[in-house]
Amino acid sequence: MRGRAISFKTARREAGDNTAMSIIDFDFPRRGELRSALTDIAPALVAGVPIGLLFGAVAVAKGMAPLEAVLMSALVFAGGAQFAAIELWQHPPPLVALVVSTALINARHILMGISLAPKLKLLGMLQRLCGCAVMADENWALAERRAAGLPLTPAYFLGMGAVFWANWVLWSAIGAMLGPVLGDPRRFGADFAFIAIFIGLVVSLSKGARSAGVIAASALAATLVHAFVGSPWHVLSGAFAGIAAAALLDRKDAR
Repeated sequence: MRGRAISFKTARREAGDNTAMSIIDFDFPRRGELRSALTDIAPALVAGVPIGLLFGAVAVAKGMAPLEAVLMSALVFAGGAQFAAIELWQHPPPLVALVVSTALINARHILMGISLAPKLKLLGMLQRLCGCAVMADENWALAERRAAGLPLTPAYFLGMGAVFWANWVLWSAIGAMLGPVLGDPRRFGADFAFIAIFIGLVVSLSKGARSAGVIAASALAATLVHAFVGSPWHVLSGAFAGIAAAALLDRKDAR
């Protein structure tokens, strides 16, 4: 049985012509959109396996019960912040340090949400809230890439986020239960998987010299701050350096 189609129209005014208007009809079967979402997120699902296993194992080693580790992955769903919290975990927990470090790491989601908001016009408010609740770096970047050529549909955005969330929770649970048996996946270099995916995504999103300048500024700032100040300050530093570089390049182009 074929999924119900999602149909809509967009209008685009041709540059330099006040009368020419092109109307483009799109027809996206829901099942096809889900299939596209699964295809796009598949590499990140594979890369998430060793990271999820590692988190579950480390959380239990730090004194968490397996159920607590699974609930943390399900409710927080923020790999970097979860690892930062686990590194600081002790009894009693240092609440101020936990709040500050995780807030700094996750502050990038504000910028990610601002960037993605105009591209979620086909989603209702509840759909936006649910989709952004399971938004991570990987599915955000994939959504941005998708929006560059096609509209973001609810089936694509929500389907991709839900599968990515379920994958993280599943492998965190397995890592929490089997961590002592599995050992540390980093000894196989598995922690490089997400980095490799992001390199590929950055290359695919790059659009010439301007993009290269923004990427270089962000990478340089993050690297220097990480080397001389430490985590988690490098996350925001890289983001703000990229924003500043983009603003400067836009001003230069305007002249």
